[in-house]
Amino acid sequence: MATYFLKKAAAMLVTLFAVSLLVFVAFSLIPGDPALRRLGTEGTPAQLQALREEMGLNAPLPERYFRWARGFLTGDMGTSYSNAYPVSELIGGKIPVTVALALIALVITILISFPLGVYCAKYEGFLIDRIVLVLNQVVMSIPPFFSGVLLSALFGKVLRWFTPGAYVHYTDSVTGFLGYMLLPAFCVALPKAAMTTKLLRSSMLDEASKDYTRTAYSRGNTVNRVMYAHLLRNAMIPVVTFLGMSLADMVAGSIVVETIFSIPGISNTLITSISNRDYPVVQAVIVGVAMTVMIINLAVDLIYRILDPRLKA
Repeated sequence: MATYFLKKAAAMLVTLFAVSLLVFVAFSLIPGDPALRRLGTEGTPAQLQALREEMGLNAPLPERYFRWARGFLTGDMGTSYSNAYPVSELIGGKIPVTVALALIALVITILISFPLGVYCAKYEGFLIDRIVLVLNQVVMSIPPFFSGVLLSALFGKVLRWFTPGAYVHYTDSVTGFLGYMLLPAFCVALPKAAMTTKLLRSSMLDEASKDYTRTAYSRGNTVNRVMYAHLLRNAMIPVVTFLGMSLADMVAGSIVVETIFSIPGISNTLITSISNRDYPVVQAVIVGVAMTVMIINLAVDLIYRILDPRLKA
């Protein structure tokens, strides 16, 4: 296991290097002078040259990249072009909010989809199974931003169980923060829960048709024991893959939901930085998201090896 982990970690470092290099070079080659954008049109050529030197833009591209990469590894993500603030300060307190939203959405996805998936597989073809399948199709067709608008209006304006915009930071109150995040996380989780339910149901039905299942029944095991002790573990393998991809998608794709619910995650900073061509901030966010996706993929691979003993060889 240790050798496998070291190989995966080495592959992650190579991938992260490639992604960071590609992102840095791409933004460096985009037309436009960040120093001129900050200084304005009234600055003199001497002031422009001094500012370019201060921002490190006069150095060769390889030197600028390795200086940025070295700083990134030590927590120094550079300086914002727009306001000269350290990038780590601009996004440091917002990344945990976005990650928390994704994790809460993942928990909701699991809590909804696992019982439904197992129940539908157990009662395949029954009325409840058909109802759930129809609801799955409906829910999967509704994008999170639309369900966010509907649920925000329903629970915020009609039922008044939720106050849109009354965000509570996690440093002020953990319970208040979690309470506010439940509804937006539910919006993010709904389509993923529908897909996971359908995938788990299909995977369990596929496992139910295999020889080892018939052998388990022939030994006198009950239906529940066969489903939970034998089928579920094997059926989890493709589901774990999907949940890993879903979590990565939740981290990267919660921008619209954060905007609807006025959540101060990474979304507003990213949108503003793209509009202002504040490339150091955009670079840091993209590389941070890529790093998060790779960590999730590593966790999925490790869970694979726990679920499937054949992979331990």
